[in-house]
Amino acid sequence: MDAGPLVAWFCPKDAHHAWAEKVFDVLPKGVLVCEAVLAEACHSVAKDRVAPSKVLQLVEDNDLSLISLAAEIPRIRDLLTRYADVPMDFADACIVRLAEIHPTASVCTTDGDFRIFRRLRREPIPLIAPFD
Repeated sequence: MDAGPLVAWFCPKDAHHAWAEKVFDVLPKGVLVCEAVLAEACHSVAKDRVAPSKVLQLVEDNDLSLISLAAEIPRIRDLLTRYADVPMDFADACIVRLAEIHPTASVCTTDGDFRIFRRLRREPIPLIAPFD
């Protein structure tokens, strides 16, 4: 899970809100998320006056499953270097790494850059997205 769908779901004014509502209705419990995405989502929803604690409640309710990527920093750093011209931010690199670790997973995102990013250097990442 990327931050964009979380923000869209919590923020009715977001351009992807209706799409996010439909997607969240069909996603299974325990969707994978990392700390970087949670931080980004908490920061973004607060701008729309949504309590960041609501994002964290999804983890407590097991709607999202928090995965730590501390041991993956070398690979995440490699991804940031490889995609520096896109640009790729830290949360994006973490999501790509999660997609590498969990090869049958799809990434739920509103970020079109994920059409460019590749897991394991050449494999497209399956997406759940409001584009394409």
